[in-house]
Amino acid sequence: MIDETNNNMEDTEDTVDIYTLVDEEGNEMEFQLLAEADIDGAHYVALAPAEELDDAEEGDYVILQQLDEDGEKTFVTVDDDETLDKVAEFFDDLFFSEVDCD
Repeated sequence: MIDETNNNMEDTEDTVDIYTLVDEEGNEMEFQLLAEADIDGAHYVALAPAEELDDAEEGDYVILQQLDEDGEKTFVTVDDDETLDKVAEFFDDLFFSEVDCD
């Protein structure tokens, strides 16, 4: 399980959601929220490493399931391959769908 704290950073026009995730070994890393979705009764988030956003290869992001435990958000990895594939397909379509300009 990965615990999180939310640090909002003000962008010039929009608020950017930055989460500091702490892994099971106590290592902290900041991630920017790219998108979130409710799929099959569960809530999922797509996050990209905040410090690597400028250097990250296009399409690099992680998918975690968001749980609310005692009023606090926690994120857990998605262990079921079928569910992960379904959620990844949703986010890939969201991020990489072609725009028809005609």
